[in-house]
Amino acid sequence: MTILDRYIIREWFGILGLALAATLGLLVMLSVYDDLNDLLRLGATAADVVSYCLIKVPGYLATLLPLCLLISLLYSLGKLHQNNEITAMRAAGLGLAQITRGVWVAGLFFCGLIWWLNSTIVPWSVQEARRSWELLQVRQEMAGRSADQVGARAAVSFDNASAGRLWFINRYSPFTAKAYGVTISQMDSSGREHTRLLASEAAREADGLGWRLRDGREITFDTASGEVLRTVVFRDRVMVGFDEDPALMQVYDAKPDSLSLFELRRVIAYHQEARSPKARAYELRYASVLTECLMPLVIIAFAVPFSVSGVRVNPAVGVSKALGLFIVYFIAMRLGLLLGGRGVVAPELAALLPHLALLGAGGWAWSRAR
Repeated sequence: MTILDRYIIREWFGILGLALAATLGLLVMLSVYDDLNDLLRLGATAADVVSYCLIKVPGYLATLLPLCLLISLLYSLGKLHQNNEITAMRAAGLGLAQITRGVWVAGLFFCGLIWWLNSTIVPWSVQEARRSWELLQVRQEMAGRSADQVGARAAVSFDNASAGRLWFINRYSPFTAKAYGVTISQMDSSGREHTRLLASEAAREADGLGWRLRDGREITFDTASGEVLRTVVFRDRVMVGFDEDPALMQVYDAKPDSLSLFELRRVIAYHQEARSPKARAYELRYASVLTECLMPLVIIAFAVPFSVSGVRVNPAVGVSKALGLFIVYFIAMRLGLLLGGRGVVAPELAALLPHLALLGAGGWAWSRAR
């Protein structure tokens, strides 16, 4: 890197650090304001609150980084342009690409950083924040309640179409890893129920290859007439081959926006295996999260020509353009999501379309600035 590259990056990173610190601190304070009463109601200590806020920070970072990149780049380059430094560099024979090559290299680094955050750190942050909240709930519920009621989720249903099994669980407790009030309907190839298993309690085997049912009965039906053929009562029975995962049961029908990437992968695999049309929404969410790594390049393609062209006004004017640029960007993104959600284009193309369109527009603006 030349002295010029280091100078431009130093100016940019200084503003970037301030923007990140300010916006991140603001979001943390808003999170504390929104959740503090609920956390205290659950008996959280000061250490629990601090830990909860620190766990949520990586999730905020992935969201804030593109916006802070745009604001800081517009401000820092606009300041150089206002002070005639960009003009001096170009008068010395340097092209726009030579002046901003360090910015592009840094943009590639930020692409990798956002990919890493979205694929590894943000999913961990989402899951750990949820787990911390659930642990506080469990700790509060343990006082004066039985273990099977602690942290229990009500009315869990799961349709394993590929295996022909429909589950309905009255309550599932992550604390005991047991389901209570379980009904399992087994269907034939025509979707008619031939066997129904009822159990007061069920738990997945340690090897994950079966479920153990307790205190229940097995009801066999005539698939043609629907009449009961026989009923068998059992005390303890292991259903080998029942490989349903309780973790998947609880999230397979959740909103795509509420799931981490790890959970999205599992839900997509399930819906694809079942050939469910619901898979499209989860595939679109998954692709859109991953393609966010292109945002730094989109931002640079727009910010550079906006910053180094036009009259030399206060650099804050360039920052004000960030809002308009992001509005255009998110309108294009919503359009891509709409096309992908309706099946007009593939989810991957729908997620890439806004980025490619804005990169093309940025390239056009870049050519005019040169």
